[in-house]
Amino acid sequence: MSEIKFEEALKRLEDVVEGLESGDLPLEDSLAKYEEGVRLIRVCQKKLEQAKKKIEILVKTKDGKVRLEPFEEETAKKKSAFRQAQSRAE
Repeated sequence: MSEIKFEEALKRLEDVVEGLESGDLPLEDSLAKYEEGVRLIRVCQKKLEQAKKKIEILVKTKDGKVRLEPFEEETAKKKSAFRQAQSRAE
């Protein structure tokens, strides 16, 4: 199942949830759907983590050059706040 594309896994997960929410499935089928949903969630989480590791941001250095850096949420927030403070100071 890890070879499935993110969008396909998400669509399948939506179908599983819809089936479970309908309440029309026998208990055994509901349990099987639930287990499939858990597997699909793990696939989606894994693919999102892989994508997150690949994301890079452009950063302007003090000397005016631009370089790529890995995206890290906390670092991005700090840099954004720093840039806003610099804009106000100018």
